[in-house]
Amino acid sequence: MKERILSSAIVALGIVLLGIFLKAGMDNFTEKDRKVTVKGLAEKEVKADKVTWPIITKEIGDDLPELYDRIAAKQKTIRQFLLSNGIQPGEISAGAPKVIDMNAEQYSGNDKPYRYNVTAVMTVTSTHVDHVRQIIARQGELLKQGVAVVASDYDASNCLSYQLTSFKKMKPKMMTEAIENAEQTAQQFAQNSHSKLNKIVSADQGQFSIDDRDANTPYIKRVRVVTTVTYSLKD
Repeated sequence: MKERILSSAIVALGIVLLGIFLKAGMDNFTEKDRKVTVKGLAEKEVKADKVTWPIITKEIGDDLPELYDRIAAKQKTIRQFLLSNGIQPGEISAGAPKVIDMNAEQYSGNDKPYRYNVTAVMTVTSTHVDHVRQIIARQGELLKQGVAVVASDYDASNCLSYQLTSFKKMKPKMMTEAIENAEQTAQQFAQNSHSKLNKIVSADQGQFSIDDRDANTPYIKRVRVVTTVTYSLKD
């Protein structure tokens, strides 16, 4: 009789424990499915800290040595203009003149009034962005000295550009801000769903982008990062 009672008690205890384990397992399974995925944004506007300014001049004619002399005289004038306005010698570089022989052009007609087209580029590369911008605004003064600065002729490498070289220093702080913003969004979602925010299940590194603020102020950069974070929820 005692053995039967003991056996029944053991069976009952086993059933109770099985029920507890099943409930815990179902709760854990349910918790695993309760997640929220949110995006966090961090955005800043900062000034560029490097400028590259190509100064392009052209000469056309039939006497190539004469054209080279005229180009050399223009580049000398440009260099003097830059140095007199505070540009350092190490910030100035000059490339070899580029010559186009119109007679050698496959699709060029024979009615050209000149044979050679010579282009020269002198480039200013500086971290003193505001100072260089002031000089760019006064480049018309070169016209008084007989030097006409021309457009880049669709060559992207010869376009005025502004860069943000300090970007790497900004990344950690901006990533932290983006994750904090994501957590605030997740907290609001958990509150609305009568839950509590649990641990992070997954997170991506975030995609950074650097763009001009607008077409009129390319020296102002907009840095942006969006990160995606998934949190688990609990009651």
